[in-house]
Amino acid sequence: MTLRLALCLGAWLCGQGLLFAQPNGAPIFSFGVIADCQYCNVKVPKTAARQYALSPIKLKACVEHLNRFELQFVVHLGDFIDRDFKSFADVAPIYDMLKADHYHVLGNHDFSVADEHKAKVPAALGLKSRYYQFRYQGYRFIALDGNDVSLHAYPASDPRHKAAVAVHKKLPSGTPSWNGAVGQVQLDWLKKALGEAKRAGERVILFCHFPVYPENVHNLWNAAEVLAVVRENRSVVAYMNGHNHAGNYGRLAKRHFVTFTGMVDTDETAYAIVNVHADRLEVKGFGRQENMTLPLAGNGD
Repeated sequence: MTLRLALCLGAWLCGQGLLFAQPNGAPIFSFGVIADCQYCNVKVPKTAARQYALSPIKLKACVEHLNRFELQFVVHLGDFIDRDFKSFADVAPIYDMLKADHYHVLGNHDFSVADEHKAKVPAALGLKSRYYQFRYQGYRFIALDGNDVSLHAYPASDPRHKAAVAVHKKLPSGTPSWNGAVGQVQLDWLKKALGEAKRAGERVILFCHFPVYPENVHNLWNAAEVLAVVRENRSVVAYMNGHNHAGNYGRLAKRHFVTFTGMVDTDETAYAIVNVHADRLEVKGFGRQENMTLPLAGNGD
């Protein structure tokens, strides 16, 4: 059997949910992950935690490095910029230098722009929809918008902003205003997508800017509600997010919840490659991002 034929057969089997070990321990496929590039052209002390102006340099080096690998895609997990709509024009061309398909997830700081520009943010990131899904080799990847219900994503005069103010007032005292929630329409869409994945025999990885587990000050306002939907479907193997620049990890009901380390912090970079194997996800970290091995439960677990 030729290598080309073997790869085609492998892709077909993965599409049927029949994942198998690759020769020589090679992954079935790999993808890149970046979190919180969070660029803005502002000067801060060298001792400051967030080095905003260094992000283009870090991102360019990251892109050049990732282009050396055969990646299925790369995803940025939100907060591509820190503030100012014009910041997108400085870093978007760098990200677009990636050879692999590349995606964005919306973060709260992506909306730290003047009210007249807020509606333009998804398009500035190349997004046709604020939440979406795509499929690769037996996996379904679902990107959620945690700014659906938000105090920062809409102009002050927008009814959606006023509705979010009402939602936030009902939350426990001290709940951060800089988080957000997944709205009911999006939740219904998520349930439908997860149902389709289950029927197709696909494994699912969710992407969002905001975490839902473990309990943390950075979590979605309705983390418990989203978590309940995730736990209802055995196809979900992992939930990956940014937002908490220090990184975090939790495991619940045989599902992995990974918070990736923020690129913007310190003068050292942070990003990762996730190697997908039949029985595990191997996170290869670069810079401040740690390596991780995430075992995958069997289809019946």
